[in-house]
Amino acid sequence: MDHSFWHQIWQANQIGFHQPDINPWLQGYWSGVAGPDTGKVLVPLCGKSRDLWWLHERGHPVVGVELSPIACTDFFAEAGQTPEIRADTRFTRYVLDRLELWCGDFFALKAEDVQDVHRVYDRAALIALPPDMRRRYADLLCAILPADTRMLLITLDHDADVSGPPFAVPEEEVRSLYGPYFDVDTLRTTTLPEDHPLVQRGMQGAREEVFVLTRQK
Repeated sequence: MDHSFWHQIWQANQIGFHQPDINPWLQGYWSGVAGPDTGKVLVPLCGKSRDLWWLHERGHPVVGVELSPIACTDFFAEAGQTPEIRADTRFTRYVLDRLELWCGDFFALKAEDVQDVHRVYDRAALIALPPDMRRRYADLLCAILPADTRMLLITLDHDADVSGPPFAVPEEEVRSLYGPYFDVDTLRTTTLPEDHPLVQRGMQGAREEVFVLTRQK
């Protein structure tokens, strides 16, 4: 899955992964993950998710990283907002108040970019990547995130034979990817209802799993 795959998805508006509503697990578990902290939140592979506005409204500076300029433009346009646009050699940054979308390759992130990040919210990043890229993605986060970081991670596990995202990421893989650097706690596992779009696509028995990851001292 190279950059062209995702650019084509957005150009064709084939964005069934986009949730128009605020994620219920974010609403239900964020306060327990963040506590009283209102530090900066990193949202990898964020698309145009309204979850970023929800986090911003709760006092967090937010940085979303997204490959598609269509997603970044739509994110602000659909909210009736006009960001300032700043370009550098790695990212085009869409900036409004303390909410920023960095348009570019997530794997170009460096430790200095996230040195003041306190929390990470991953609803759709890990499950969007095939196995080899999931390892690269997790290794990068483990290498660059500060010592006091906590992460709310939402994954999907299923037994369907599918060749593209969303990919199945079982709990065992989450622990393999992050266990050497984070304490991994399972918050809940929920089987998707029969009328869920993914079940309708053939992912019977698909399960959403919610984790909190706490950086080991």
